[in-house]
Amino acid sequence: MVKKKDYTNGLPDPSKLKEEILAKYPRKVARKRDKAMVVNDPGVDQEILANVRTIPGIITQRGCTYAGCKGVVLGPTRDIVNIVHGPIGCSFYAWLTRRNQTRPATETDANYIPYTFSTDMQDENIVFGGEVKLKEAIREAYELFNPGAIAIFSTCPVGLIGDDVHAVAREMKAELGINCFGFSCEGYRGVSQSAGHHIANNQLYKHILGTDDRARMGKFQVNLLGEYNIGGDAFEIEALFEEAGITLLSTFSGNSTVESMAYAHTADLNMVMCHRSINYIAEMMETKFGIPWIKVNFVGAKSAAKSLKKIAEFFGDAELTAKVDAIVAREMAKVEAVREAIKPKVEGKVAMMFVGGSRAHHYQDLFGELGIQVVSAGYEFAHRDDYEGRKVIPNIKIDADTRNIEDLDVEKDDVRFRNDLAAKKAELMEAGYKFSDYEGMMPDMKKNSLVIDDVNHWETEKLIEFYQPDLFCAGIKEKYVVQKYGVPLKQLHNYDYGGPYTCFEGAINFYQEMQRMLDTKIWKLVDAPWKREPEIVGSMTIEA
Repeated sequence: MVKKKDYTNGLPDPSKLKEEILAKYPRKVARKRDKAMVVNDPGVDQEILANVRTIPGIITQRGCTYAGCKGVVLGPTRDIVNIVHGPIGCSFYAWLTRRNQTRPATETDANYIPYTFSTDMQDENIVFGGEVKLKEAIREAYELFNPGAIAIFSTCPVGLIGDDVHAVAREMKAELGINCFGFSCEGYRGVSQSAGHHIANNQLYKHILGTDDRARMGKFQVNLLGEYNIGGDAFEIEALFEEAGITLLSTFSGNSTVESMAYAHTADLNMVMCHRSINYIAEMMETKFGIPWIKVNFVGAKSAAKSLKKIAEFFGDAELTAKVDAIVAREMAKVEAVREAIKPKVEGKVAMMFVGGSRAHHYQDLFGELGIQVVSAGYEFAHRDDYEGRKVIPNIKIDADTRNIEDLDVEKDDVRFRNDLAAKKAELMEAGYKFSDYEGMMPDMKKNSLVIDDVNHWETEKLIEFYQPDLFCAGIKEKYVVQKYGVPLKQLHNYDYGGPYTCFEGAINFYQEMQRMLDTKIWKLVDAPWKREPEIVGSMTIEA
């Protein structure tokens, strides 16, 4: 049996590992991948190459622009019919694979999430155009379900043949008298699903946000941005808000409705969970309506407690603060009892995680609570600010791929702009309270941890050989190869049918699941076929 590596005295310098990985690539490819791999030093400002196109031929974990738009941002919204204009495979890919849960208030409330809507484009539509078929699909969906809103999502063939989903949306909006709008989110439009997030944010801002000026619904009104209710995560957060007396107007977009998004602009505060997918909406809402935003994290018990207290601090209400403190004290006592029982069984284990959104960062807090070391991490679709912090945004170059995405001209709404919130923000900032701030993942990672953007299959194999991890966190594409190495893999995209993992009950769920995964002996019995069969090793001889 291979002796496990000891990381108690710090992580080893992975520079040699990085050199070995890069040596396999052609010279031009190696130069590019070199910039996307950083031997981390939290005390130094380091630049990483991110949000660039994946090198052709490399097995990437990424999804496409359409997946980010439809599957991530709009997928969890229950009262809108999301019609995919394209082949049926695209619809199936973005339908329920992320395990977005929802909970309608009554049995009669609209919930279209269980359905998948598609124009099911065939060869004939590719040749002669699919706009007629799209109109027929919209009419049929309206006749069957009578929704208040219909969204149309473009897939790759639509962009290639030139179908105008926006013109169709305008025509059908006039014909049916409902909100109907489209997304130019063809899969190839951006470098990854990140482009789809941006496109979704833009269209939600243009067609939904601010269309319902309803009266106040509570004393402390907030929106939660970038929480998608995987495995019921949003339910845990909602329950805590309700107990504390905080009115959650809208979530973008876990357990959400477009009805609630329409009056989200009446909130007092926006909270951003997944920085990458939703910071656009947060910025636009502050510019137009004066609603400040803060970065929060409800993954991890200590992080959840910190976020709740930061919300209470913003409102500065003694009763709210007392309620939050009581909730935190009660729940942390439960969490600590479970943590103390489980931590000795998993402490010192080694984990790696390569997932999307902010999860590769957020889940390090949960691992830290159990004493599990994260030796390497990275994102599928991050930008530099997700790694290095928002301070680098002014220095990020605008490239051709970024120009594919519409840049909205957002202006202040002189009538509905919240001057009181702008004044409150200025006062709190003077006292040291942080708004519109995210320091990124790299400053929170240990020295000599290896940070990799858009990790591929070859790099994954070398990481496993070098670090000998006890746990690998990623997605379905990597799951079975990693497990054949004798390393358990936890999907942090859909939780492997587990969860929730947010807040205090979620932390307990995660602790218990880590004990089950890491305390079992079964993985040591795995004998991967490539360990006993001849291996064919290829080499790249063409310099590019």
